Amino acid sequence: MNLKMKTKGLWLALAIFGYSNTIQAQDGEKIVLKPESGYEFTVIKTLDATPVQNQFRTGTCWSFSALAFLESELLRTGKGEHNLSEMYVVNHTYREKADRYVRMHGHTNFSAGGAFADIAHVWKRHGIVPEEVYSGVEYGGEQHNHAELDAILKAYVDAVIENRQKSLTPRWKDGYNAVVDSYLGALPEEFTYRGKRYTPLSYADELGLDMDEYLSITSYTHHPFYESFMLEIPDNWLHLHSYNLPIDELMEVMEAALMAGYTFAWGADVSEKGFAFREGLAILPKDESTIQVKGKDSQHFSDAGAEKKSNAFEQPVEQLAVSQEMRQEQFDNWQTTDDHGMQITGMVKDQNGDKYFMVKNSWGTEYNELGGYFLASEAYVRLKTMNIYLHKEALPKHIAKKVRW
Repeated sequence: MNLKMKTKGLWLALAIFGYSNTIQAQDGEKIVLKPESGYEFTVIKTLDATPVQNQFRTGTCWSFSALAFLESELLRTGKGEHNLSEMYVVNHTYREKADRYVRMHGHTNFSAGGAFADIAHVWKRHGIVPEEVYSGVEYGGEQHNHAELDAILKAYVDAVIENRQKSLTPRWKDGYNAVVDSYLGALPEEFTYRGKRYTPLSYADELGLDMDEYLSITSYTHHPFYESFMLEIPDNWLHLHSYNLPIDELMEVMEAALMAGYTFAWGADVSEKGFAFREGLAILPKDESTIQVKGKDSQHFSDAGAEKKSNAFEQPVEQLAVSQEMRQEQFDNWQTTDDHGMQITGMVKDQNGDKYFMVKNSWGTEYNELGGYFLASEAYVRLKTMNIYLHKEALPKHIAKKVRW
């Protein structure tokens, strides 16, 4: 059964006496994943979120998840529901990535990927627009598909760098930007929205979010704790910094933020065998040998959405105890990589008292029975979190005092 996300809370499937119904999960409510599931959850906290979107065949999860988070921030701050344009941000970042790539003679990352703070970078310089003003689909169909666009843009900048003329022409950027605009649409200079005339910058001002109030937090031992450093992942093309906390404190920040009413963007590795989006679960079983993976999920560039079978998805099993050292080892040997950006909007606990985070994905609403959400165990989040992005006021004061800002 496919369920549609609404503004308030999370809709989940509930089986009662052999028939399915839909409920809006509220704090304290008991839920199950599906009729035959042995998992039984109680909602600890669920926060406002906008409808689930579908990035489809693009590598732009960072834009979808960060804007989903900021849309929740608009709800939290009383600004109402807004559907912001992911592709407006993507267009601007495609342009700046090309400029940096050429200036660096190709010795930097050039891809569709990005980081949560890219949104703030664009927001402060170029503003933002609603989805209805700029959908970013100008190449037929209704779904995003950047396979052709990404290949053309990479070939274009590589040809510029190869530079058979021995000097750059003054027109290479014009040609490049024309390609981006032909696929995504020309960037709007002015628009009317809800009866009022805006520029992208004036619309951003109207929304009233201060991008300097948001920060990235991570947890690795190759840099000092309580200081910031450039997180060394390929998609951090702007070389932006994250604040470094011990993993126990990072987990404390996540739970405290939710309980205080703050959602956050979540960057994580989703390539683990225990990540089963179709089942609505991301878990870290102590024994992974029972998990069988069937096929690949070419839409999302990995087997993250592939069909997976295991008793671990049918009833709670013992999960790994994750240490700071384990996190570091997996980051250092590339077992944990920056696969995917999502939004965390709440918490539940199972019948054994183990906690799980409610995760809003950007793969549409029809891929599983949770309307495009899934539940990530505390163990999974503890090991596979790359970073989170949230409002600085969401940090507990005793932790914020330790950070060297």
